[in-house]
Amino acid sequence: MRKNVKMLLILVLMFVMAVMTACTSASESSSESTKDNKEQKGDKKLTIGLTVGTLANPFFVAMSKGVEEAGKELGADVFVESAEYDLAKQTSQIENFITKKVDVILLNAVDTKGIAAAVQQAKDAGIPVIAVDTNADGGVDATVTSDNYQAGKLAGEYVIEQLGGKGNIAIIDGPPVSAVTDRIKGFEDAIKDSKIKIVAKQNGEGNREKALTVMESILQANPSGSIDAVFAINDPEAIGVEIAQEQADRKDEFFIVGVDGAPEVTEAMAKKGSTIRATSAQSPSDMVKKAVEIGMKVKNGEDVEDLIKVPVKLVTQDKLDSYQGW
Repeated sequence: MRKNVKMLLILVLMFVMAVMTACTSASESSSESTKDNKEQKGDKKLTIGLTVGTLANPFFVAMSKGVEEAGKELGADVFVESAEYDLAKQTSQIENFITKKVDVILLNAVDTKGIAAAVQQAKDAGIPVIAVDTNADGGVDATVTSDNYQAGKLAGEYVIEQLGGKGNIAIIDGPPVSAVTDRIKGFEDAIKDSKIKIVAKQNGEGNREKALTVMESILQANPSGSIDAVFAINDPEAIGVEIAQEQADRKDEFFIVGVDGAPEVTEAMAKKGSTIRATSAQSPSDMVKKAVEIGMKVKNGEDVEDLIKVPVKLVTQDKLDSYQGW
């Protein structure tokens, strides 16, 4: 009798162990299956890549902060790269984004045409590419930009008003991107029917130091009293022009108009005696946040507009108090 009871207990124990083993295996299998399903469904953290012309420009610093804020709201990891206006460097940055398999690429092209091959690589990899601030060839899904033509036009209209429709001016150009060419076209269209003459036009490459250098050359080539105004395609250039003007002791000769509405230029404009009279103000943070929104729509298969323009406004010295800035 005892032998039979002992045997029964052994059989019951073996049965319990078998059931536990089966349950454990099933649980592991279920866990592995869930993991596999997540991987198949692409349940990974959202990633966004942004490459800009240069983080030496406060405009792009504000843009980088804007994309980080947008990424935080989405729970996304954000990668921000500065191309230093180097096409080869920006191409490499896009290739790195592709390698990282980011979900969306935001591109502030340093060369509208030259970046086309890199854009196409991203498209071939199935990654949406949204151009920001300036367009890019190669098949971007959409372009989100300030109304750069309007920015130039507002600056041109201001110059006409201040000069009474006649005078000599210089233009400080910039990198070969649509944002710059649109500003120049808007400005030149605004003044074309006036008696304003462009006596100099040189490339300031979008930065203070180069603009200072080219303005020095322009001042050397044009005697005192021969320039009435200068249009710079962005605020860093406008500040460089003002420095060259001060160094040449020609502050009473001409005024300067820029584009961006950057903190550093509004601070300069607020100083007594500043010759930077106005700037066509953009909102880089709002622009890039809109680009993130458009990029997510593309990623989710939604239709979007090819071109989204964010309005700008002219900020003058006498209206600084009402300008909220970046």
